Amino acid sequence: MYNDIRLNSTAGENLKTCTKCGSSNIIIDNDVGEEVCGSCGLVLNERHLNTGPEWRAFTAEERSNRSRTGVGYSYTLYDKGLSTVLSGYRDANGKNLNRETMRQMNRLRRYDNRSKFDDTWRRNLSIAMAELDRLSALLHIPGSIKERSALLYRKALRMNLIRGRSIDAFVAASIYATCRLAQLPRPLKEITAASTRDHSEIARTYRLMLRKMNLKMPVDDPMKFVSSIASKLNLRRETENHAIEILRRARKLQGLSGKDPRGIAAASLYKACLEKNDKRIQRDVAEAAGTTEVTLRNRLKGLEALFAAAPVLTDQKGLHGSTSHL
Repeated sequence: MYNDIRLNSTAGENLKTCTKCGSSNIIIDNDVGEEVCGSCGLVLNERHLNTGPEWRAFTAEERSNRSRTGVGYSYTLYDKGLSTVLSGYRDANGKNLNRETMRQMNRLRRYDNRSKFDDTWRRNLSIAMAELDRLSALLHIPGSIKERSALLYRKALRMNLIRGRSIDAFVAASIYATCRLAQLPRPLKEITAASTRDHSEIARTYRLMLRKMNLKMPVDDPMKFVSSIASKLNLRRETENHAIEILRRARKLQGLSGKDPRGIAAASLYKACLEKNDKRIQRDVAEAAGTTEVTLRNRLKGLEALFAAAPVLTDQKGLHGSTSHL
Protein backbone atom coordinates (compact mmCIF):
# COMPACT_ATOMS: atom_id res chain seq x y z
CA MET A 1 0.00 0.00 0.00
CA TYR A 2 1.45 3.29 -1.07
CA ASN A 3 1.66 6.20 1.31
CA ASP A 4 0.82 8.84 -1.29
CA ILE A 5 -0.49 12.39 -1.36
CA ARG A 6 -2.47 13.62 -4.35
CA LEU A 7 -2.02 17.24 -5.41
CA ASN A 8 -5.37 18.26 -6.91
CA SER A 9 -5.63 21.43 -8.92
CA THR A 10 -7.46 24.35 -7.34
CA ALA A 11 -8.26 27.79 -8.69
CA GLY A 12 -5.66 30.48 -8.20
CA GLU A 13 -2.74 28.11 -7.37
CA ASN A 14 0.36 27.37 -9.48
CA LEU A 15 0.61 23.59 -9.06
CA LYS A 16 3.12 21.27 -10.64
CA THR A 17 2.01 19.65 -13.91
CA CYS A 18 3.25 16.66 -15.85
CA THR A 19 5.84 17.49 -18.51
CA LYS A 20 4.47 14.80 -20.86
CA CYS A 21 0.68 14.99 -20.73
CA GLY A 22 0.21 18.29 -18.89
CA SER A 23 -1.95 16.76 -16.18
CA SER A 24 -1.97 18.27 -12.70
CA ASN A 25 -2.86 14.94 -11.03
CA ILE A 26 0.52 14.47 -9.35
CA ILE A 27 0.97 11.72 -6.75
CA ILE A 28 3.73 12.01 -4.13
CA ASP A 29 4.84 8.60 -2.82
CA ASN A 30 6.59 9.19 0.50
CA ASP A 31 7.63 5.53 0.87
CA VAL A 32 9.91 5.51 -2.18
CA GLY A 33 10.39 9.30 -2.46
CA GLU A 34 8.92 9.75 -5.93
CA GLU A 35 6.55 12.13 -7.65
CA VAL A 36 4.46 10.29 -10.24
CA CYS A 37 1.89 11.55 -12.73
CA GLY A 38 -1.46 9.92 -11.96
CA SER A 39 -2.59 10.08 -15.61
CA CYS A 40 0.32 8.73 -17.68
CA GLY A 41 2.55 7.25 -14.95
CA LEU A 42 5.63 9.35 -15.69
CA VAL A 43 8.06 9.66 -12.77
CA LEU A 44 8.72 13.38 -12.39
CA ASN A 45 11.02 13.29 -9.37
CA GLU A 46 12.68 10.31 -7.72
CA ARG A 47 14.35 12.21 -4.87
CA HIS A 48 11.40 13.72 -3.06
CA LEU A 49 12.14 14.48 0.60
CA ASN A 50 9.49 13.97 3.26
CA THR A 51 9.76 16.89 5.70
CA GLY A 52 7.27 15.46 8.18
CA PRO A 53 8.14 13.54 11.36
CA GLU A 54 9.12 9.88 11.23
CA TRP A 55 6.63 9.03 14.00
CA ARG A 56 2.85 8.80 13.93
CA ALA A 57 0.37 10.18 16.45
CA PHE A 58 -3.33 9.44 16.70
CA THR A 59 -4.29 11.68 19.64
CA ALA A 60 -3.36 15.18 20.78
CA GLU A 61 -1.60 13.75 23.85
CA GLU A 62 0.58 11.47 21.72
CA ARG A 63 1.45 14.35 19.41
CA SER A 64 2.52 16.59 22.32
CA ASN A 65 4.57 13.80 23.94
CA ARG A 66 6.38 12.75 20.76
CA SER A 67 7.17 16.21 19.42
CA ARG A 68 10.76 17.34 19.90
CA THR A 69 10.50 21.04 19.15
CA GLY A 70 10.69 22.17 22.80
CA VAL A 71 8.99 25.19 24.35
CA GLY A 72 8.02 28.15 22.22
CA TYR A 73 9.29 31.71 22.22
CA SER A 74 8.24 33.31 25.49
CA TYR A 75 9.09 36.50 27.39
CA THR A 76 8.54 34.68 30.69
CA LEU A 77 11.81 32.77 30.22
CA TYR A 78 14.98 34.68 30.97
CA ASP A 79 16.50 33.62 27.62
CA LYS A 80 13.11 33.64 25.82
CA GLY A 81 13.48 29.86 25.32
CA LEU A 82 16.28 30.23 22.75
CA SER A 83 19.28 29.00 24.74
CA THR A 84 21.36 25.92 23.97
CA VAL A 85 21.74 22.96 26.31
CA LEU A 86 24.73 20.59 26.32
CA SER A 87 23.40 17.33 27.67
CA GLY A 88 23.72 13.60 27.09
CA TYR A 89 26.53 11.11 27.48
CA ARG A 90 26.22 9.23 24.20
CA ASP A 91 27.42 9.92 20.67
CA ALA A 92 25.39 9.95 17.45
CA ASN A 93 25.55 6.15 17.21
CA GLY A 94 24.20 5.67 20.73
CA LYS A 95 27.52 4.52 22.20
CA ASN A 96 28.82 5.78 25.53
CA LEU A 97 31.44 8.51 25.35
CA ASN A 98 34.96 7.65 26.38
CA ARG A 99 36.52 9.16 29.47
CA GLU A 100 38.45 11.92 27.69
CA THR A 101 35.44 13.04 25.64
CA MET A 102 33.27 12.93 28.76
CA ARG A 103 35.70 15.19 30.59
CA GLN A 104 35.75 17.61 27.66
CA MET A 105 31.94 17.69 27.44
CA ASN A 106 31.65 18.39 31.18
CA ARG A 107 34.10 21.25 30.82
CA LEU A 108 32.17 22.70 27.87
CA ARG A 109 28.90 22.33 29.77
CA ARG A 110 30.37 24.18 32.75
CA TYR A 111 31.70 27.01 30.57
CA ASP A 112 28.34 27.26 28.80
CA ASN A 113 26.46 27.59 32.10
CA ARG A 114 28.88 30.20 33.37
CA SER A 115 28.67 32.26 30.19
CA LYS A 116 24.88 32.43 30.46
CA PHE A 117 24.97 34.04 33.90
CA ASP A 118 28.07 36.21 33.57
CA ASP A 119 25.98 39.08 32.27
CA THR A 120 24.23 41.16 34.92
CA TRP A 121 20.91 41.38 33.17
CA ARG A 122 20.77 37.65 32.56
CA ARG A 123 21.11 37.03 36.29
CA ASN A 124 18.52 39.73 36.92
CA LEU A 125 16.05 38.17 34.48
CA SER A 126 16.58 34.66 35.83
CA ILE A 127 15.65 35.84 39.36
CA ALA A 128 12.77 38.00 38.12
CA MET A 129 11.18 35.34 35.91
CA ALA A 130 11.31 32.80 38.76
CA GLU A 131 9.49 35.29 41.01
CA LEU A 132 7.01 36.00 38.20
CA ASP A 133 6.22 32.27 37.92
CA ARG A 134 5.67 32.04 41.67
CA LEU A 135 3.36 35.07 41.87
CA SER A 136 1.40 34.04 38.77
CA ALA A 137 0.73 30.62 40.25
CA LEU A 138 -0.40 32.05 43.60
CA LEU A 139 -2.59 34.77 42.07
CA HIS A 140 -3.97 32.59 39.22
CA ILE A 141 -2.77 35.06 36.58
CA PRO A 142 -3.67 34.10 32.97
CA GLY A 143 -0.87 33.31 30.54
CA SER A 144 -1.44 36.41 28.42
CA ILE A 145 -1.21 38.69 31.47
CA LYS A 146 1.95 36.87 32.56
CA GLU A 147 3.55 37.46 29.15
CA ARG A 148 2.67 41.16 29.21
CA SER A 149 4.02 41.48 32.76
CA ALA A 150 7.33 39.95 31.67
CA LEU A 151 7.50 42.33 28.71
CA LEU A 152 6.80 45.32 30.97
CA TYR A 153 9.54 44.21 33.37
CA ARG A 154 12.00 43.85 30.48
CA LYS A 155 11.19 47.41 29.38
CA ALA A 156 11.85 48.68 32.90
CA LEU A 157 15.14 46.77 32.96
CA ARG A 158 16.12 48.23 29.58
CA MET A 159 15.38 51.73 30.92
CA ASN A 160 17.73 51.03 33.87
CA LEU A 161 14.99 51.62 36.45
CA ILE A 162 15.79 48.55 38.55
CA ARG A 163 19.38 49.45 39.42
CA GLY A 164 19.61 49.80 43.20
CA ARG A 165 15.99 48.72 43.71
CA SER A 166 14.24 45.48 44.60
CA ILE A 167 13.65 42.94 41.82
CA ASP A 168 10.67 41.37 43.63
CA ALA A 169 9.02 44.77 44.07
CA PHE A 170 9.31 45.50 40.33
CA VAL A 171 7.88 42.08 39.45
CA ALA A 172 4.86 42.66 41.72
CA ALA A 173 4.41 46.21 40.38
CA SER A 174 4.61 44.91 36.79
CA ILE A 175 1.88 42.35 37.48
CA TYR A 176 -0.36 44.98 39.08
CA ALA A 177 0.21 47.46 36.23
CA THR A 178 -0.55 44.81 33.61
CA CYS A 179 -3.73 43.79 35.43
CA ARG A 180 -4.80 47.43 35.52
CA LEU A 181 -4.08 47.86 31.79
CA ALA A 182 -6.00 44.67 30.95
CA GLN A 183 -8.80 45.64 33.40
CA LEU A 184 -8.35 42.41 35.33
CA PRO A 185 -9.61 42.81 38.93
CA ARG A 186 -6.56 42.13 41.08
CA PRO A 187 -6.20 44.53 44.04
CA LEU A 188 -2.77 45.72 45.09
CA LYS A 189 -3.25 44.31 48.60
CA GLU A 190 -3.79 40.83 47.18
CA ILE A 191 -0.57 41.07 45.14
CA THR A 192 1.46 42.44 48.04
CA ALA A 193 0.15 39.65 50.30
CA ALA A 194 1.68 37.10 47.92
CA SER A 195 4.89 39.07 47.38
CA THR A 196 7.98 39.07 49.58
CA ARG A 197 8.11 42.89 49.73
CA ASP A 198 6.09 45.39 51.76
CA HIS A 199 2.94 47.06 50.49
CA SER A 200 4.46 50.55 50.68
CA GLU A 201 7.52 49.53 48.66
CA ILE A 202 5.47 47.91 45.88
CA ALA A 203 3.13 50.92 45.75
CA ARG A 204 6.12 53.26 45.52
CA THR A 205 7.63 51.13 42.73
CA TYR A 206 4.31 51.15 40.88
CA ARG A 207 4.14 54.96 41.03
CA LEU A 208 7.73 55.11 39.76
CA MET A 209 6.82 52.95 36.76
CA LEU A 210 3.83 55.14 35.98
CA ARG A 211 5.98 58.26 36.08
CA LYS A 212 9.05 57.02 34.21
CA MET A 213 7.37 54.76 31.64
CA ASN A 214 4.43 57.09 30.88
CA LEU A 215 1.79 54.43 31.53
CA LYS A 216 -1.81 55.59 31.14
CA MET A 217 -4.07 53.51 33.34
CA PRO A 218 -7.79 53.18 32.50
CA VAL A 219 -10.34 54.19 35.11
CA ASP A 220 -11.73 51.14 36.90
CA ASP A 221 -15.42 50.42 36.52
CA PRO A 222 -17.13 49.50 39.83
CA MET A 223 -19.26 46.90 38.04
CA LYS A 224 -16.29 44.63 37.37
CA PHE A 225 -15.70 44.20 41.12
CA VAL A 226 -19.28 43.19 41.92
CA SER A 227 -18.95 39.55 40.82
CA SER A 228 -15.77 38.85 42.81
CA ILE A 229 -17.14 40.48 45.97
CA ALA A 230 -20.48 38.68 45.61
CA SER A 231 -18.77 35.31 45.19
CA LYS A 232 -16.75 35.85 48.37
CA LEU A 233 -19.95 36.70 50.26
CA ASN A 234 -21.89 33.81 48.66
CA LEU A 235 -24.74 36.07 47.61
CA ARG A 236 -27.67 35.14 45.44
CA ARG A 237 -27.65 35.96 41.75
CA GLU A 238 -30.68 38.17 42.23
CA THR A 239 -28.80 40.29 44.78
CA GLU A 240 -25.80 40.65 42.46
CA ASN A 241 -27.98 41.77 39.55
CA HIS A 242 -29.75 44.29 41.78
CA ALA A 243 -26.39 45.75 42.84
CA ILE A 244 -25.48 46.22 39.17
CA GLU A 245 -28.79 48.00 38.60
CA ILE A 246 -28.00 50.32 41.53
CA LEU A 247 -24.65 51.17 39.94
CA ARG A 248 -26.32 51.86 36.59
CA ARG A 249 -28.79 54.26 38.22
CA ALA A 250 -25.93 56.01 40.03
CA ARG A 251 -24.01 56.34 36.76
CA LYS A 252 -26.98 57.97 35.04
CA LEU A 253 -27.15 60.44 37.91
CA GLN A 254 -23.37 61.03 37.59
CA GLY A 255 -22.65 59.82 41.11
CA LEU A 256 -19.70 57.49 40.42
CA SER A 257 -17.00 59.98 39.45
CA GLY A 258 -14.19 60.64 41.90
CA LYS A 259 -15.03 57.70 44.16
CA ASP A 260 -13.12 54.52 44.93
CA PRO A 261 -14.59 51.85 42.61
CA ARG A 262 -14.26 49.10 45.22
CA GLY A 263 -15.98 51.22 47.86
CA ILE A 264 -18.83 52.04 45.47
CA ALA A 265 -19.18 48.35 44.51
CA ALA A 266 -19.24 47.31 48.17
CA ALA A 267 -21.85 49.97 49.02
CA SER A 268 -24.09 48.91 46.13
CA LEU A 269 -23.86 45.25 47.19
CA TYR A 270 -24.66 46.09 50.81
CA LYS A 271 -27.64 48.20 49.70
CA ALA A 272 -28.82 45.35 47.46
CA CYS A 273 -28.48 42.90 50.36
CA LEU A 274 -30.75 45.07 52.49
CA GLU A 275 -33.34 45.51 49.74
CA LYS A 276 -33.37 41.84 48.68
CA ASN A 277 -33.36 40.45 52.22
CA ASP A 278 -30.01 38.74 51.65
CA LYS A 279 -28.42 40.47 54.60
CA ARG A 280 -24.70 40.59 55.36
CA ILE A 281 -22.94 42.62 58.04
CA GLN A 282 -20.84 45.60 57.02
CA ARG A 283 -17.59 44.09 58.28
CA ASP A 284 -17.89 41.04 56.00
CA VAL A 285 -18.75 43.17 52.95
CA ALA A 286 -15.84 45.54 53.61
CA GLU A 287 -13.38 42.66 54.04
CA ALA A 288 -14.55 40.99 50.84
CA ALA A 289 -14.13 44.27 48.94
CA GLY A 290 -10.73 45.06 50.47
CA THR A 291 -11.88 48.35 51.97
CA THR A 292 -12.88 49.67 55.41
CA GLU A 293 -16.24 49.91 57.11
CA VAL A 294 -15.93 53.70 57.28
CA THR A 295 -15.52 53.89 53.50
CA LEU A 296 -18.45 51.52 53.03
CA ARG A 297 -20.74 53.67 55.21
CA ASN A 298 -19.64 56.90 53.50
CA ARG A 299 -20.28 55.49 50.02
CA LEU A 300 -23.62 54.10 51.18
CA LYS A 301 -24.68 57.51 52.49
CA GLY A 302 -23.61 59.06 49.21
CA LEU A 303 -25.74 56.62 47.19
CA GLU A 304 -28.78 57.16 49.39
CA ALA A 305 -28.42 60.94 49.19
CA LEU A 306 -27.99 60.72 45.40
CA PHE A 307 -31.16 58.65 44.93
CA ALA A 308 -33.12 60.81 47.39
CA ALA A 309 -32.23 64.00 45.51
CA ALA A 310 -32.97 62.52 42.08
CA PRO A 311 -36.79 63.18 42.09
CA VAL A 312 -36.26 66.71 43.42
CA LEU A 313 -33.87 67.51 40.60
CA THR A 314 -36.35 66.13 38.08
CA ASP A 315 -39.19 68.28 39.49
CA GLN A 316 -36.98 71.37 39.42
CA LYS A 317 -36.14 70.75 35.76
CA GLY A 318 -39.83 70.38 34.94
CA LEU A 319 -40.66 73.56 36.87
CA HIS A 320 -37.97 75.55 35.05
CA GLY A 321 -39.23 74.17 31.78
CA SER A 322 -42.81 75.29 32.49
CA THR A 323 -41.59 78.73 33.59
CA SER A 324 -39.73 79.21 30.34
CA HIS A 325 -42.96 78.72 28.41
CA LEU A 326 -44.58 81.45 30.43
